[in-house]
Amino acid sequence: MPTSPQAADPGFDVVVLGAGLNSLNLTIAFHREYGIVSTLVVRVPVAMNEHTVTARSIVLGGDASDEEMRDVLVELAHQRPAGRPALLLCNADSLIAFIDTHREVLEQHYLLSQIDASQLERLADKAEFQEVCTSLGIATPPTVVVDFSRAREAGWDGEDPLPWNYPCVGKAANTAEYGRVSFPGKRKVFFLESEEQRLELVRNLRQAGFTGRFLFQDLVPGDDTAQRSITAYRSSRGRVTLLCAAQVLLGEHTPEALGRPAAMITGSHPELTAAAARFLDAVDYVGFANFDVKVDPRTGEQCFFEINPRIGRNNYYVTAAGESVARHVVEDLVRGEDIEPVTVTRPVLYSILPVRLVLRYIRDPHLRVRVKDVARTALANPFRYRPEGPWMRAYAHASGLNFVRKYLRIYPRPTDTGF
Repeated sequence: MPTSPQAADPGFDVVVLGAGLNSLNLTIAFHREYGIVSTLVVRVPVAMNEHTVTARSIVLGGDASDEEMRDVLVELAHQRPAGRPALLLCNADSLIAFIDTHREVLEQHYLLSQIDASQLERLADKAEFQEVCTSLGIATPPTVVVDFSRAREAGWDGEDPLPWNYPCVGKAANTAEYGRVSFPGKRKVFFLESEEQRLELVRNLRQAGFTGRFLFQDLVPGDDTAQRSITAYRSSRGRVTLLCAAQVLLGEHTPEALGRPAAMITGSHPELTAAAARFLDAVDYVGFANFDVKVDPRTGEQCFFEINPRIGRNNYYVTAAGESVARHVVEDLVRGEDIEPVTVTRPVLYSILPVRLVLRYIRDPHLRVRVKDVARTALANPFRYRPEGPWMRAYAHASGLNFVRKYLRIYPRPTDTGF
């Protein structure tokens, strides 16, 4: 269960950009560890952030420009007592890009924990990520990369046949770039069952004006339980201080959120955490990172799919397992010290879904038993963080019922592919 927040002033402030669960899990971590009520700066408010005891919201409005957001952050900094440090954090690709664009101004007022623009661009690109993994001997799924910036050139390979059989998976190399285009049937991840479907997607991307790189990957079979998530922190002095891995039990299945975990169970995954640390050291990474992995049930090979240059939406699974994610960035940037590295292995069932719904989709009988056992003693839902009031408890109940309706409509039973 959550610990009681400390009453003493920790001597620093926390400002978080963006709304939703992405930010709520971060503000919970700082509230739980230090008793801090974070300041949340958002364009469009979300009810969960407005009603939480862990943050106060500053709403800019949906039409607010990046420059207006920057100016609000500078004004907030001027309101702090002289010499009082403040962390500026976010948990979305677009906001990471915003911080980097305005880094020169913001770092005069805030402690920033993220990689620079060139490294950010490299690692946010799934194709670049694969190249680094290959050089380190870390497995990735077979992939064909299509560069749509060359779509008008003679000999462009975008419509060439793939070197494997269908089905396959399609997704943009860079999600921020992909977010700027719109076309019928747009999804975060595409499950393609034929060459006709793939060619139609290629045509839609061209007509929408997409000029980035798009990945087509050989499908690694397995339902949601074959997926793994790794959360890590590497300090500004080059030391990986946090590693935690979890097995995904059930992900979201709406088109805009496909692949986003909704229930996970933590545990010991030494090969995964070692590979993640090796990757972070190789690229001299700084800050929080989240890796997506899938275990190929045919071979047992652990295929790394991507790195998210942020802590990840569901980071509460780390805090709930007993290690505050807040502690790592505070000790690094506020205190100026590296804490002893921690690899979290304590079993915790993290779920924003009703446990009965999660169990419905687990076909492995041994895994079902394990999930039931852990649920009895270590069940963690950020909407049920103990200091929250009755509104959040009611939200947790209503959200759970809504998820049940959505899954029964969109993904009524588990499949061998997770699609």
